[in-house]
Parts: sequence; structure tokens; C-alpha cells
Amino acid sequence: MTSPSPPDVRNRGADRLAKRAFDIVVSALALTLAAPVILLVALLVRVKLGAPVLFVQSRPGLGGAPFPLLKFRSMIDARDPNGSLREDSERLPPFGAWLRSTSLDELPELWDVFVGHMSLVGPRPLLMEYLPLYNAEQARRHEVKPGVTGWAQVNGRNAISWDDRFRLDVWYVDHRSFALDIKILALSLLKIIKREGITYEGEATMPRFQGSRSESKS
Repeated sequence: MTSPSPPDVRNRGADRLAKRAFDIVVSALALTLAAPVILLVALLVRVKLGAPVLFVQSRPGLGGAPFPLLKFRSMIDARDPNGSLREDSERLPPFGAWLRSTSLDELPELWDVFVGHMSLVGPRPLLMEYLPLYNAEQARRHEVKPGVTGWAQVNGRNAISWDDRFRLDVWYVDHRSFALDIKILALSLLKIIKREGITYEGEATMPRFQGSRSESKS
């Protein structure tokens, strides 16, 4: 895939304003048009997986500051005899796997975009507990708002390694532009249709990040 050249720094301010305006307009329009689908999915989640319908978790946003990520619930609350949650593969029923494969579980994130916690395009928000595990280069992914989709998602999604994912995230930080965002959104639609890269080989989704072995943390 041919990579665009880094944008002129002078264009960053205009791109940032265009990006935020685009996020507000598109998320508001999408929330309005998708309202029937959102209500239907919420009903199905309630019937098939129980309450709560929404999965709400604190995730790192711009600068690593926490924000409440909203998603439709896709897992059941299955626990072992000691009361600990079971592995993801044991908690992800067929309906939850279908929600993830279609990306319908991520529809509530449009609200996070509308209120400004996220952008339509940017590095995916991961877990707060990963923050101290990043090296200096990987931590640069937090120089921009997290996104519903991103450069790593259209270049492998969950099927690539953590090192490759972070490399792609940082590449986006350095090359971000409004034009690149439009390209990523178009490629994301194709990925959703093809349902590619949903899981890492041998995992229900992705293995947990244990820290980079290729570079020392700073």
C-alpha cells in the first residue's frame, strides 16, 4: 500500500479544525440515521447477554487522560469457582462474536466522538494498565485523540503484532491529515464488509500487551 507523505506542518492547524468539524457532523448524522439499528442492537444485547447493555470502561485518550469508552456489551460475566473472570474465549458467546465481527458493538463510540473524547480516526483506545508498559516511541500514540478506526485497523486490525500495531499508530501521528482520515474511513468500510483481521491467531481478540521486547521503556 502506497503511503502518503507527511503533511506540511502549516496545514496541521487547518486539518485539526476540519477534523473536529467533520467528527461532529458525521457522528451526529450517524447517530441519527443509525438510531433504529442502535435500539435494535441494544434490545438484542439485553435479551441474549443480559444487563448492562452498554460496556463502559475508562480508557486513555489524548495525552493519556482517561475517558469513558462506550461499547455494546459482547461478553457474558462468566467466572471461575474463585470468582475471577474466565478467559475471553470462554466469555465470548456466538452472538458477541458476531457483534464484534460486524463492528456493531462499537456504535456507541459515536457518542464519544460527538462529545470530543474520541475522533472518527486515530489510534484505537487500549487499556489504562498498558500506559506504564509503553516505551517513549509507543507512547506517542497518545499525541492525538483515539479513534473509532485507525491506520493500524486498515492494515491488519487485531491480526497483527503489538509492535506492528504501535508502529502504524505512530506513523499515523506523524502523517495525519484530513485527506488521510477520509482514506482510512473508506478502507475501514471495506474491512468491515470483508470482516478481516477481527482476531489474533489463537486468541478471542488480541493477546494482552506485556510490554515491548524490542525496545527499552523510558
